Amino acid sequence: MHSGLSNSDLVELTAFRRLLHRYPEISGEERETAARIVAALEPLSPTRILTGLGGHGVAAVFDSGVAGPTVLFRAELDALPIQEINDLEWVSQVPGKGHLCGHDGHMTMLLALGRLIARCPVARGRVVLMFQPSEEDGAGARAVVADPAFEAIKPDWAFAIHLEPGRPFGFVATRAGLMNCASQGLAIRLQGKTAHAASPEDGVSPALAVAELIPALAALGQGGNLDDSFRLSTLTHVNIGEATFGIAPADALLHVTLRATQDTALADMAAQARALAEDAADRAGLSVEFAVCDDFAASINDPAAVDVAGAAMEALGVACGPEGLPMRASEDFGVFGWGAKAAMLCLGPGKDYAALHNPDYDFPDDIIPLGAAIFERITRDLLGSG
Repeated sequence: MHSGLSNSDLVELTAFRRLLHRYPEISGEERETAARIVAALEPLSPTRILTGLGGHGVAAVFDSGVAGPTVLFRAELDALPIQEINDLEWVSQVPGKGHLCGHDGHMTMLLALGRLIARCPVARGRVVLMFQPSEEDGAGARAVVADPAFEAIKPDWAFAIHLEPGRPFGFVATRAGLMNCASQGLAIRLQGKTAHAASPEDGVSPALAVAELIPALAALGQGGNLDDSFRLSTLTHVNIGEATFGIAPADALLHVTLRATQDTALADMAAQARALAEDAADRAGLSVEFAVCDDFAASINDPAAVDVAGAAMEALGVACGPEGLPMRASEDFGVFGWGAKAAMLCLGPGKDYAALHNPDYDFPDDIIPLGAAIFERITRDLLGSG
């Protein structure tokens, strides 16, 4: 299987991937990463480059000028707020931040595809290389799709590759239907009134409301099989008052992560969680406020898109199957499937590879040409060669 990339391409792309790795930027802060992507795209002479999409998003459009579908390939710009511990020449230079989810490699695969398309344009339609901001907090895809500028590049097809450790090198896990669960982080803040610990009756404490809410929120979802009935509610943080013995508390904060296989089911869970908190607060004489974080739509693969990707991988001799799917973890790609036939592909780096979000993770550069080859074959099958 040959990707069409030369040795010099691979040397340059690897160096670029490692440059991205050295200077990670977290969700919403990807300004310099976006600028580096634009600088790498400009020599490829795309028809147009859009910047500032949904934040710092960048899209390069390669338009054949002939009627046909628009095919979008997505990568992510952002890194994680995690300290990297690798002993590498290209280790993160930014304290407390690291490309520990492979997004540096995903971006590089897209740039590799851009080189191939620049040299051999498509015969019809358009290719969009979409570098999405804020994937890690679930805000980016919605912001990109909601951006008025996105309307001009709205795709008919959308594809993404995410490296997924635990799978054999070069094996692609994919399936029609659910790939990643919908999830939402719900912060619940209860507010009452402090009092001296000797006279707690003079205040309004959230302690009993919190004690009631912990099991009630957990009971919203116990996990189980990943079918339509799957619900999982995970308490991730609880804090009441100050670390002192002299003051009865006034405020409390609970973080709960809600997870389901469908967006509608997640919305129902979130409404139930809010109702529980409002009821407990009302009975205890507390005020309550909510904040939503890490809000991910379910990522659901369209059967036709999976067929296209499967045919491309079969032609390349790439092994694929549904092993390990669907996943409880969330991924901010599903939103692109709301208006397009979309498919996520999970590419294996080797069974014993470091896990995502681990401080010792690094992207395997030798898999870049395989990702680019899969993307290019999908492109040619849908849009041909000029």
